[in-house]
Amino acid sequence: MQKSKASPMLSEGPGLAMAPIYKGDISIMRYEKRIKPWIVVRLLPNLQRTVVGRFRSWSDADGHLRVLKQLLPAARLTVIFDPID
Repeated sequence: MQKSKASPMLSEGPGLAMAPIYKGDISIMRYEKRIKPWIVVRLLPNLQRTVVGRFRSWSDADGHLRVLKQLLPAARLTVIFDPID
């Protein structure tokens, strides 16, 4: 069975009138990217990166980065701004 990423699946059940309940992370991820544009990334070899966490403010991201650098001193981590698409 192949999932379609074009339209999120709606579930039947109790909820607010006219307010669909979404299953899946497609809509949630778009919303999270809008409200949490600051991300901590781990830099990997061959110009690759992985997102460690998303934050609403730069100061939250920077605080998380400082803790991670203490816990993982050899890791290459940085904070970047991910603008809205």
